[in-house]
Amino acid sequence: MPNIPELVEMVKSGVHFGHQSSKRYPKAEDYVHSTRNKIDIINLEKTVQGLEKALAFIKQTVAAGGAVIFISSKRQAKAIIEKYAIACGMPYITSRWLGGTFTNFYSINQLVKTLKDLEAKFASGEMNKYTKKEQLEFQREMERLNELVGGLKPLSKLPEAVFIVDIKKEKTAVAEALKKKIPIVALVDTNVNPSVIQYPIPANDDATKSIEMMTRLVAEAVEEGKAEVGKR
Repeated sequence: MPNIPELVEMVKSGVHFGHQSSKRYPKAEDYVHSTRNKIDIINLEKTVQGLEKALAFIKQTVAAGGAVIFISSKRQAKAIIEKYAIACGMPYITSRWLGGTFTNFYSINQLVKTLKDLEAKFASGEMNKYTKKEQLEFQREMERLNELVGGLKPLSKLPEAVFIVDIKKEKTAVAEALKKKIPIVALVDTNVNPSVIQYPIPANDDATKSIEMMTRLVAEAVEEGKAEVGKR
């Protein structure tokens, strides 16, 4: 399993900063260590416990041949999610959530197939038979689809797990994952309900350094899982 950072490293990355205590979700109380200047401070020992369970689950899922989709459309998380998902070869979504991505996966997968088809035709030079105007229209459609579903190209079926940054912002993704019984690993800040998440990681889901640290650990667990494939 990836080396979980020392508590002092987590503090330096701001993992411990929750939201204002007035915004605390009642069920998040277990994760609150104390309150300073009306800001809830997350109990980092609980963060470590959450990480141990979540990372072990991610590693086990990938070792069994499963896929983990990385999700966040949050401004400060998008580039991080994309970087680590690509690095560990997993699908991702950083644009707005398309309703039905999980609950109507067949339709979403058709969009992915259309995108792959367009890319193949441009790569092979097959598009040269069309007019410049038609080529431009195809190009624009390819760019639109890439923005919407480009990160889903590695996915041919529903994923075996999801990793989410900010379950409040991605509430539709959470609802669809729950409906399709896809286990969720997620950062849970003090303003959200952790009880709906199977593998909650109590952590600041706003600070870039906190998001980066947690996403890197998930990606490392994926890599370790991949290294186990075929050894069982």
